[in-house]
Amino acid sequence: MLFAITRDVSPAIGNCELTHMARETIDLHRARLQHRQYEQRLKEAGCQLIQLTADPDLPDSVFVEDTAIVLDEIGIITRPGVESRRAETDSVAQALTPYRRLVYIRAPGTLDGGDVLRVGNSLYVGRSARSNTDGIDQLRRLVSPNGYSVVPVDLRDCLHLKSAVTQVAEDMLLVNRHWVDARVFSSMRLVEVHESEPFAANALRIVDTVIYPDAFIRTRDRLEAQDLNVCTVDASELAKAEGGVTCCSLIFPV
Repeated sequence: MLFAITRDVSPAIGNCELTHMARETIDLHRARLQHRQYEQRLKEAGCQLIQLTADPDLPDSVFVEDTAIVLDEIGIITRPGVESRRAETDSVAQALTPYRRLVYIRAPGTLDGGDVLRVGNSLYVGRSARSNTDGIDQLRRLVSPNGYSVVPVDLRDCLHLKSAVTQVAEDMLLVNRHWVDARVFSSMRLVEVHESEPFAANALRIVDTVIYPDAFIRTRDRLEAQDLNVCTVDASELAKAEGGVTCCSLIFPV
């Protein structure tokens, strides 16, 4: 059985943190409708939802992926790189407690879950404005007893590693080569985003379904040409907050 932790969109989403994008007005009602559609896609893909309520004091809290990394053996509660987001982890840790033994990233380490891409027993971790060397080193110490390796990856011009690369099949990644050195992933087959769609590398794979933003038509064509089962969602409002489809859920088996 697969579980997915989600959290409703905060009424303060307009005050979200931004790094690479100019601030635009976010339609809260529309963002919530889109998020509910996204949750429906998760259910259709086989997930049972654990839905957390919106927090008016935490603008970015819909992006639950950044608060934890859930492996088969343990859950790692992160220490987000932006101080305003660190209070988001408490409720997610509470939700995960029945399912995993929890360990924590501690100061001075910082780590956002959006910087961690798991491929088999390898954890690729972006060295970004949100995840520092100390946080990556702590992650390595926490996961190595369970047989995982940690591979730091340098980024360019994007927020998180999963802005630049995500897994779309057992042996296949979707990548924007302008934002990450794809040679790091030489053991995998690569699908490149269309050059007109630089933000198109964020896809959410659940078993044999790839949940994907409907805005990136040309890159979607490339995914479907690989015989992937692509299920689209409208994610346009949360995209204004630098969010993607992986950001809004924490998915794990039980």
